[in-house]
Amino acid sequence: MQKSPAYGQRLLRGQTPSYERLQARLAEDGQDHSGSPVRVHCGWGRILVGHTYPDPASLATDLLAEQPGERDIALYVAAPQQVLAQAPQQLFLDPSDTLRLWFSDYRQAHRSFRGFIVRRAQSESDWNAINCLYQSRHMLPVDPTLCTPHQEGGPVFWLAEDESSEQIIGSVMGLDHRKAFNDPEHGSSLWCLAVSPSCQRPGVGEALVRHLIEHYMSRGLAYLDLSVLHDNLQAKALYAKLGFRDLQTFTVKRKNSINQALFLGPGPDAVLNPYARIIVDEARRRGIEVSVEDGEAGLFTLTHGGRRVRCRESLSDLTTAVSMTLCQDKRLTHRCLARAGLQLPAQQLAATEADNAAFLAEHGSIVVKPVDGEQGQGVAVDLREASEVEQAIQQARQFDGRVLLESFHQGLDLRIVMIGFTVVAAAIRHPAAVIGDGSHTIGELIETQSRRRAAATGGESRIPTDGETLRCLHNAGFDYTSVLPEGQRLAVRRTANLHTGGILEDVTDRLHPTLVEAAVRAARALDIPVVGLDLLVTAADQPEHVFIEANERVGLANHEPQPTAERFIDLLFPLSKNPA
Repeated sequence: MQKSPAYGQRLLRGQTPSYERLQARLAEDGQDHSGSPVRVHCGWGRILVGHTYPDPASLATDLLAEQPGERDIALYVAAPQQVLAQAPQQLFLDPSDTLRLWFSDYRQAHRSFRGFIVRRAQSESDWNAINCLYQSRHMLPVDPTLCTPHQEGGPVFWLAEDESSEQIIGSVMGLDHRKAFNDPEHGSSLWCLAVSPSCQRPGVGEALVRHLIEHYMSRGLAYLDLSVLHDNLQAKALYAKLGFRDLQTFTVKRKNSINQALFLGPGPDAVLNPYARIIVDEARRRGIEVSVEDGEAGLFTLTHGGRRVRCRESLSDLTTAVSMTLCQDKRLTHRCLARAGLQLPAQQLAATEADNAAFLAEHGSIVVKPVDGEQGQGVAVDLREASEVEQAIQQARQFDGRVLLESFHQGLDLRIVMIGFTVVAAAIRHPAAVIGDGSHTIGELIETQSRRRAAATGGESRIPTDGETLRCLHNAGFDYTSVLPEGQRLAVRRTANLHTGGILEDVTDRLHPTLVEAAVRAARALDIPVVGLDLLVTAADQPEHVFIEANERVGLANHEPQPTAERFIDLLFPLSKNPA
């Protein structure tokens, strides 16, 4: 069957045919779909191919049959107003752009992509990895048992796997339209492109898109379509670079909690950061009333059944002022935990240069931090020279006039989230790092990695190009203009704070019992119901540890898919718990 370019060109010029003309076109090519609408299940919902439906009413009826917890998408809708008219209160026009790449316009990459391979998803562990990746990107998980079989036109999932760590760092789904609905135009489409927020390999998203393009080109297909949110400028820049152009067609979806932000638009609490948003969303799911007082500051009030709790992100009325002070003042934290018999670094206030030098000489390597600071601001670690110490003290004084010196301890940075004096989540935090490709400068790699982290965290995580980053580069013999050799990994920060580009490795299920016990003792000593405890450990499954500090306002969104928001709302409103 030969491709008929006239129909595709009409779409590109905005001359989308009516339902009747689409059916006539398919009939001309011997593919009469009247009475046999095409529905492809993708494990998270169905793709409904609009022009295979006999009329708008039948398409609307199918959209209204969407199953709970799924998200159906009707694409190639020629007359969306006719579909919406069938159920205007339940359906909406998706605010996404549809793009098309004709393979005749495609040009292969001038550079190679190294450090990872692209392969098909094929095992249970692959599906688990895909779902962890999707959850980190706030996407619906896939149930592969629901997918339309591939031989019947169902989807194919591809993975990007890091060659060193063997971790799944990206995924994309493709659909062959010729198999799915005997497409006379010989098309294909791309769905669910996702790259891990912690991915340090450059070009993973581009490589996945190119792989799908070249795969379908080799199968004799003619084009690749995709749908992208109208304001996703980063993704649209990549697609424009590859040669995609706007396709004047429409997508319709059903109104549900998953799509709520798309059909309601920016609300009064649209400025909530991810740490407040995850709590507010969980509260609303349970029917708890939410009143946002200051979205920018993450300040809101929850009301349910006569109970009222005010929150600033995960800091709530349940945390007393005394407990909050014990966490904020790192000297008080140190003394409180020491009285509880927990293991801690040596500590003293920065004083004269002579006193500071004596502390450095005693411990060999030290940490400098403000007494009252957050988000890793003003923290410098593993300082070995007196001049470095004095410079770091001056930097820390920009955030608090009181500065602490602590003995430096080697180890992995472990964050344990305690809610109701119970461990809910634990993660090893790795400092921001880049991996060289032999062509991009370190500055360019940092910019790319920082942009990816910011996109994944709502702008909360970025790698600063400040004096601390430059010091790390200089200590390793590099600067921002250096080209890192291919495959070489370089930590560009010493601290693993998420706000400075750090990444998380979930270790909740393998936390050593000694660490669990120590965390419970620390939370009890501070008498704080919700807290993030920072420790240095040899490994998550080993007992050796040193407590570093406690955070009274822990970022619950950083630990998905662990149920941090659910346990937080359980603590605030026990009667709202979902029945087991």
